[in-house]
Amino acid sequence: MPMKPFDISPLQSLYNGFFLSDARGNNAFSFDQRENRRLWVAPLQGGSPGDLKIGTQTVFSEVEEGIEINRPGLEHFLYLSRGGKDIFIFDNHNHAFFFWMAGIKYQRFAAGLPLIHIDQHSDMRTPELPPPPLRLDETLVLQPVFEYTNYVLNVGNFIQPALQSGVFSSVEIVDGVSTLRQEVAPPYVLDIDLDIFAPEMNYIDEDWKVERIRACLPGAQFITMATSPYFIDQERAIRFVHRLLDEAV
Repeated sequence: MPMKPFDISPLQSLYNGFFLSDARGNNAFSFDQRENRRLWVAPLQGGSPGDLKIGTQTVFSEVEEGIEINRPGLEHFLYLSRGGKDIFIFDNHNHAFFFWMAGIKYQRFAAGLPLIHIDQHSDMRTPELPPPPLRLDETLVLQPVFEYTNYVLNVGNFIQPALQSGVFSSVEIVDGVSTLRQEVAPPYVLDIDLDIFAPEMNYIDEDWKVERIRACLPGAQFITMATSPYFIDQERAIRFVHRLLDEAV
């Protein structure tokens, strides 16, 4: 039976729009080499894919071959309910860790499901610090999860602590033709990085990728999506959100 929409107000009290201003989390990348020393983390709102817009603040900075690259992300993170399924959309991918934990706290899915991670990167690096002790039930306290997500984790190391904490029983990395072809038995948590549609991934037919990812949506108990500003143009990412979700699930 489909669940009622998530009451996201407790999450909004944390994700209310703020800056990272020291060399922690995503802001640690090339921090001492950059002129821009702070990153914006957007507030969370409810809505539909049509509410996704590109913001004006820098959410990811990096120095590449001596050139500073500053990328804007989403104006708002977005929650929507589609077919009784919870979907959270955000820019930098480490925020998935927080929303997974919120999903467990509010009993939107049970700990121990497999994770299906669709991404051009594995994101399987190990963070410098382990996650805080976490009770995977309704007593879970989100404040330390929020701090760990934003001040320790980054876009490449958020899956290992979820496995370590028992959030997922396993992870299936879907990053190419062979893994996109595989059928996965439900139920599972589905995590999608829109950079699977970045131009360098065009060796895989875009329409076929959309078809294969859409086929994963019905079996998912909980869905997270990252628009990954450093790895894909945000207008392109939002366009593919619409292709995946409009009239889907």
